[in-house]
Amino acid sequence: MEHIDVVIENFGPGTVERLGIGYKACSQVNPGVIYCALKGFMPGPYEKRPALDEVVQMMGGLAYMTGPSGRPLRAGASVTDIMGGGFGAIGILAALYERRLTGKGCLVQASLFESVAFMVGQHMAIAAITGEPPPPMPERGRAWAVYDLFETADDQFVFVGITSDRHWVRFCEAFGFDDWADDARLATNQDRIAARQWFLPQLQKRLQTLTKDELMRTAEKAGIPFAPVARPQDLFADPHLNAADALVPTRLPAGSMEKLPRLPLRLDGRVLELRCHPPAIGNATKELLKSIGLNDTEILDLLKEKTVQA
Repeated sequence: MEHIDVVIENFGPGTVERLGIGYKACSQVNPGVIYCALKGFMPGPYEKRPALDEVVQMMGGLAYMTGPSGRPLRAGASVTDIMGGGFGAIGILAALYERRLTGKGCLVQASLFESVAFMVGQHMAIAAITGEPPPPMPERGRAWAVYDLFETADDQFVFVGITSDRHWVRFCEAFGFDDWADDARLATNQDRIAARQWFLPQLQKRLQTLTKDELMRTAEKAGIPFAPVARPQDLFADPHLNAADALVPTRLPAGSMEKLPRLPLRLDGRVLELRCHPPAIGNATKELLKSIGLNDTEILDLLKEKTVQA
């Protein structure tokens, strides 16, 4: 322990203290250690509760904002787990930098619930400013007249966003909608918002004559925001992710090699290479415990107690 820079733990409330490996115990051995505790909640009334990504999405308002009224829905990925870990990493880096100045270690705490509250902060601010409860995102007020999914001739869906009047001019030109380009009722974004009741169904009819590929090619020509509705399995063959070297061959625990996303960062143009493949449960447990000073007898006791697995 005296030679370790960073300890990261994600056990349930009170576990590391019971095992004698909490921050207080570790910092007595190594005053310079950076100790990161990733928990469900920060210290307070909820800190002893067990937490999961979906639990905190519900109690933190994210599920309410994601689904339509009466149907709270969790986000489509474990965003809170990822964000809580991300804040933990940021805290570790800040603590390491501070240690260079002070020589002292630090207890870094990051949590799931507070991460959700941070994400929902934008909606809290809207409520505070307007005095009105913000509606769920599927029912939010319109900032742009065209910001919707459109069905195509081949029974697919493409999202199209027209977020400026310049977009509108290019959209009409690329799609051949000369009549709308000259229609005073649709001249500005606010005009188009006011006309949505009749305008949007007509736009759907026009775009539905195109296939998904035709719509996307024309939208790209127009230089407007658009997107297909992709499934996770579609990303393996995504041309941009593959051309941009954003997917890295990764050995899964069962032994197969699959392409999975890299960390979405570049440093001076360099991608971050894969440091190691996902380990099997208990992989290198004995070697790791020996590296922090435990002897064979102590390791065997931990294995017998099922505190660790090898």
